[in-house]
Amino acid sequence: MQQSFVIVFFGIILAAILIPLPAFLLDILLAFAIGFSLVVLILVLNVKSPLELSSFPSILLIGTLLRLSLNIAAARRILLYGNEGPSAAGHIIEAFGRFVVGGNVVVGLIIFLIFIVINFVVITKGAERVSEVAARFTLDAMPGKQMSIDADLNAGLINEQEAKQRRKELEKEAAFYGAMDGASKFIRGDVVAAIIILFLSIIGGLVVGIVIKGMDFQEAIKNYTLLTVGEGLVSQMPALILSVSAGILTTKSSTKEEELSSAIYMQFTKDPRVLLFGAIALAVIGIMPGLPKIPFFIMAIILGGLYFYIQQNLKTQKAVEIQKALEQEKAQKMAPQTQREEDFLPQPDPITLEVGYGLIPFVDESQGGDLTSRIKTIRRQIAAEYGVIIPLVHIRDNMKLSPNQYRILIRGVEEDSYEVMPGFLLAIDLGNVKEKLTDGKPTKDPSFHLPAFWITQEQKAKATKLGYMVVDISTVIITHLSEVIKRNLYIIIGRAEIIDLVERLSQKYPKVIKDIIPEKVSYSVLHRVVQSLLKENVPVNDMVTIIETVGDYIDRVNDIELLVEFVRQKLSKHITKRFMKDNTLYVIAFSPRVETKLNSYIKEGREEEFLDLLINRLKNNIAENMKRFAEFQAQPVLITSPNIRRFVRKALEGYLPQLNIIAYNEIDKQVNMKVLGVVDEN
Repeated sequence: MQQSFVIVFFGIILAAILIPLPAFLLDILLAFAIGFSLVVLILVLNVKSPLELSSFPSILLIGTLLRLSLNIAAARRILLYGNEGPSAAGHIIEAFGRFVVGGNVVVGLIIFLIFIVINFVVITKGAERVSEVAARFTLDAMPGKQMSIDADLNAGLINEQEAKQRRKELEKEAAFYGAMDGASKFIRGDVVAAIIILFLSIIGGLVVGIVIKGMDFQEAIKNYTLLTVGEGLVSQMPALILSVSAGILTTKSSTKEEELSSAIYMQFTKDPRVLLFGAIALAVIGIMPGLPKIPFFIMAIILGGLYFYIQQNLKTQKAVEIQKALEQEKAQKMAPQTQREEDFLPQPDPITLEVGYGLIPFVDESQGGDLTSRIKTIRRQIAAEYGVIIPLVHIRDNMKLSPNQYRILIRGVEEDSYEVMPGFLLAIDLGNVKEKLTDGKPTKDPSFHLPAFWITQEQKAKATKLGYMVVDISTVIITHLSEVIKRNLYIIIGRAEIIDLVERLSQKYPKVIKDIIPEKVSYSVLHRVVQSLLKENVPVNDMVTIIETVGDYIDRVNDIELLVEFVRQKLSKHITKRFMKDNTLYVIAFSPRVETKLNSYIKEGREEEFLDLLINRLKNNIAENMKRFAEFQAQPVLITSPNIRRFVRKALEGYLPQLNIIAYNEIDKQVNMKVLGVVDEN
């Protein structure tokens, strides 16, 4: 049906160009052209976004071809039968030649030229310029918009389907404005063609009438000129309407969410006082000497009446809104009485930041707070660093907290809290200060528990000079939140997040994922592997390698912990890079004697002796060696043999949670490694 419509349309255009049309059929087609342009104008006025009418450039081309074909048909009719009288080319052209311009040739020509000037110089030129600028800026902005979509997708703010939809809309937008830039040239060319056709028809008509038909000059100029001017006016009316439609559509960028008529009405009536000032200004102009009073007074009365009408409407709307708000409040108060307790099964949010009322300005953007935007940034950063989608951080105020206190909850359980001092800065001792501060309030940095002082803005320069790192309140909260999220990623990332991650991967690597999940490896197993890696601060960016490795060993290994060890070997480059500092991997290691003992205890199943050696005799020595990493600002790493790595980790994680334990076979062979200390029994 849709294809047939287009075929019939082009059939009409070809028929009008090639076949001499009878007068009544020409009338119908001219009326159709005017009606078509009016329908397009009404359609443009009612769309909310230019992309809702993405076929407009094609509509513009079809409308132009239709008018040009009717120009040819009408010119043929005038030249062949113009000697028969004013109705030779149909009644519509006759009506425009007689009634619209009063049968006066000069008036007709002037009005035709006015139409041309309005269409060509004003509307078409403006629409063309808007199309050019819109096309250029849309294409220039595409890379940035694409990056924004990718960033939102990586951060988990949107899903894959939403990202696809946005990319599709972006492509449609670029194609639309690019096409509109070219389509605006059709209108301009149509106007030029109309002028040429007019003069050719007048000259040709005079030649045909006088030379071929034997008419006298006065009769020929009367018939042919009136018919030609009438035909020119008939063709220019739909051209002008389509030009206006193009101009309206290309300037609709600021009213994307509503119809144009609604947008104009809302913006004009937003402040009714403007109408009142306009009415007063018109009344003042009306009383000036020498000017006609009645027209200005009439317009002043109309604007004043509109002001009072809109003012009354606004009061009524406000009263209705207040009434609705009261009804909703009443319904909310009544709701707990009618709903059962078992209907409420609240699920804890994965990440929650609760703040005391004194910290609300740091969250509220209207008060200059930047916490919300900075939280979005750290979600993106952690997602990029660890390869997992970070859920939304829910922020709420808690009146039970101290005014300047905040706390961080992971799945409804408090993980950490801290009290800040608004108006002060936090000076943190990173271990390289030249001299201790004496005039600040001592405290501990909440993220890394380093010595710190609360200082005033005036003390900032002094603290910086002494070697302290000085940060503001927002940075304290954001850094603390970031570290808590990283420490608890293995709790935050549930099975639902793993399923979502696998589904995203399956769109990029469909065969790899389909062969392994869930045929060989269940989501439960994969989730436990990912949890174990995240718990030990290992990023899972290379999820395809993780899935392939689990798929390779799942038939031979039933122990999840052992399965994780095989995955860690495959991720050796990622693990090494994770703990390197300045292209060097700083480590501490067990002495050969201790390593041999620990290995033998594990092989022989002597668990108590293994734990006794580690916890009672080696733990303090390890903790002492960990202090050496601060000098290089590196993460503490203990290297062990592959056989005992996971057992050492399990034994020490409750005592030394910041210690990263990696096996020899998890270290990239190309890395530059420096041993800072050897752990022995002595």
